Amino acid sequence: MKHMKVGGLMTDEVVSAVPAASFREVAKMLAEHDISGVPVVDEDDHVVGVVSESDLLARHELTARELMNTPALTIHAEETVADAARLMVRRGVERLPVVDEEERLVGIVTRRDLLCVYLRPDSEIRRHIREDVLTDAMDLPADVVDVHVLDGVVKLGGRVRRRSQALMLVGLAESVDGVVTVVDRLSFHEDDTRLKSSTRTPHDISL
Repeated sequence: MKHMKVGGLMTDEVVSAVPAASFREVAKMLAEHDISGVPVVDEDDHVVGVVSESDLLARHELTARELMNTPALTIHAEETVADAARLMVRRGVERLPVVDEEERLVGIVTRRDLLCVYLRPDSEIRRHIREDVLTDAMDLPADVVDVHVLDGVVKLGGRVRRRSQALMLVGLAESVDGVVTVVDRLSFHEDDTRLKSSTRTPHDISL
């Protein structure tokens, strides 16, 4: 399965501050560039902290070194957009500095950037489900399942051999970049999960 990487969405022209930057200098950066926070980097471009608007409003220390939140919360460019979204939600942040293999600043990604994933064309989502999920991941003919996509909502219809295949197909489709939700209209010949678990949501069995 191919997933969109943080490096493909990030802004690579990053406004950053040095630890010695004054309160006024940081405030001016935020105002001039219409941003809500800046990473603070050392002389080797390593991210040592982040200063946000709320940090400026809550405290009046003299330098970025005193204002910044540490340790710096960062993400690597090769991590997926889903990883970035989970980290932002879990830690309650609006932006993540993006670093390379040597932990040097290469970009920044915001929640607004991540929302762009959900503007992915329906035709592209459908193609990825048919090629990446059905053909590559599950080794099934692309036409064995009807895939309809409208505004990111995926509807899956048709019949597969086993219930476990239907469950896997729904799960994989949900993980495709840009999918809002999956409507399951699949049926199957054989329930091969009955002995494994009795708690999963049942599908209709077609004989």
